[in-house]
Amino acid sequence: MANDVQYLIDRLYEMIEEAKSVLMSPDKCTIIRDDALDLLDELRGQLPMELKKAQDLIRARDEYVENAKKEAERIRRQAELDAKTIVGESEITRVARDKAHDILRRADERSKAMITVANEYTDDALRRTEEAIQMALEEVRESRARFRAVSNEKLQAQRSRLEEQQGSGDGDR
Repeated sequence: MANDVQYLIDRLYEMIEEAKSVLMSPDKCTIIRDDALDLLDELRGQLPMELKKAQDLIRARDEYVENAKKEAERIRRQAELDAKTIVGESEITRVARDKAHDILRRADERSKAMITVANEYTDDALRRTEEAIQMALEEVRESRARFRAVSNEKLQAQRSRLEEQQGSGDGDR
């Protein structure tokens, strides 16, 4: 997705670089407005897609955690049922209780492990999304700075030419 954003920024930059200068104003150029607006609309459309992906990942992680909790609860209930049905001699009851506690402990460990994995995965995906968005934003800022620098250079050159022309015109009088 970041490549799509980068491609759109490159196309917009090329459009501005290749635009024809306005007569008598080399620091200004003419571009096809609809083409530039189309590129900006596409760029605007890409960034929300990145954000939607991040939200989808968070939603998926929440569902994963909820399912893990339900699974742990189901295992706990089953362990309680198993413990209740194994009634009898004290040794059988103790073994059943130990087994139930062991099942509960393992279910709790499994639930915690699943939550940890889901959190790590979501955090990593969000970090990568944040980096992609940050890179795209930096590219836009750099493109604007380059555009401003080129425009300022051309404006300064135009002013210098005008001053030279006025200076040589004043000397003729």
